Amino acid sequence: MLSQNILIPLLLSFLTGSSTVIGGLLSIYIKKFNKAYLAFSLGLSAGVMVYISFLELIPSSIKEIGVLPTNFAFFGGMILVMIIDFLIPHELIEGCSNLEKENKMILTAGVTTALAIAVHNFPEGIAVFMSSLENIKLGIPLFLAIAIHNIPEGMAVAVPIYYATRNKRKSLVYSFFSGMTEPLGAIIAFLLLAPFLTPAILSLVLAIVAGIMVYISFDELLPVCFKSCEGHYSIIGIISGMVIMAISLYLF
Repeated sequence: MLSQNILIPLLLSFLTGSSTVIGGLLSIYIKKFNKAYLAFSLGLSAGVMVYISFLELIPSSIKEIGVLPTNFAFFGGMILVMIIDFLIPHELIEGCSNLEKENKMILTAGVTTALAIAVHNFPEGIAVFMSSLENIKLGIPLFLAIAIHNIPEGMAVAVPIYYATRNKRKSLVYSFFSGMTEPLGAIIAFLLLAPFLTPAILSLVLAIVAGIMVYISFDELLPVCFKSCEGHYSIIGIISGMVIMAISLYLF
């Protein structure tokens, strides 16, 4: 694998992770955030990831390595993220609505949220990197989809830390570093797989990536969409994401 072919996937995974800073900025500078926009954006992300998984990654994997290995890898990816979910309490990632009033406890909750999100972002970095390595026309829409859904994660980190410290810079730093496990995941994935990266191994990894993305969509993105009581905007976002991917795959 030539080094110049690695730079763009690494850059995309870095930009994906650093998009948590946008969420931090929104939480600090925007007083009133539109729930309909959030529901549409997360629905769009889910639509892109589900469509890519079932219409591109899984079929190409089946073509290269067959149905059974693809299915094992696909469900293995789901189980991997599920284990992470069991290890990291989910309420820490969903935000800070039940935080204690004392500043010290709020700060602790914010830091814990940042660590939890960092763990969850690790497999997303692998997904962006490996998809981009296989085909950049898959990597760029996936980068955009995950970057969008990283925005509310950045908000979940920044809000409690800013509330406790009144320090904008500190809250943005925590938001940024909570996303940096995405490029870290990309780098580790490449270092481990580089010596063995054949078309068959790459297809197996992409099937795992598909499982990761489907799980993230159903377990994290869609529940938040519909919890915001903006279900119609969520559905419009999901369909829009799928249509955009269909058009981009057809044109490119």
